[in-house]
Amino acid sequence: MQPEEIRQVLLDILARIVPDEDLSTLRDDVAFREQIELDSMDFLDIVMELRKQYRVQIPEEDYPNLATMGGAVTYLVPLMKDVKAPA
Repeated sequence: MQPEEIRQVLLDILARIVPDEDLSTLRDDVAFREQIELDSMDFLDIVMELRKQYRVQIPEEDYPNLATMGGAVTYLVPLMKDVKAPA
């Protein structure tokens, strides 16, 4: 998957987890929690969705890499390079 595709995957997951949030103004360099209502359980839901849908294993010590959209995309690019984008 390309970075743009991974970004869209993350946006799709976030849209399901926090459906009332406006994700169109999400900045890549600001923590998700500072931009949208996202608690620790919601964050774990993101990790679980990535595991369930794309078989991406993210160790707990790497969770800080997923704090921002930019950080999450950068972290996931090598892990999802062989994953096919959703049709």
